[in-house]
Amino acid sequence: MVVKSKEIWTVGRRKTAVARLKLTEGTGKITVNHIDIDKYVTLGKSYIDGALSPLSLLNLNGKFDLMFNVKGGGISGQLGAMKHALARALAKYSVDNRPILKKEGLLTRDPRMVERKKYGRHKARRGTQFSKR
Repeated sequence: MVVKSKEIWTVGRRKTAVARLKLTEGTGKITVNHIDIDKYVTLGKSYIDGALSPLSLLNLNGKFDLMFNVKGGGISGQLGAMKHALARALAKYSVDNRPILKKEGLLTRDPRMVERKKYGRHKARRGTQFSKR
């Protein structure tokens, strides 16, 4: 019988993006939608480092294998959702991590979303142009 290492599943959200994460102890392999993170995020290394900042904050780089499944939103929202999911998983992994992550504000979901367009308006708030004559 094969004994699996401890798996932690969490969900992170930002804007309209949702990221599911499976965190297992391993060698540091990170995949997003079954693609290596370097190939998925083409914006640059700084964006990847920002999404993985909870790991570097706790000095746990290379200790876990991360499998992200993201959908919705754009790349920026997806990276924010990945960051939120990773912080939640590390808080679940060890109770000692929670105060550190909480102090940095990584466990708080960013609730900002695009306001919906209303009828009779050009955009969400922009009305029609007034003409006196």
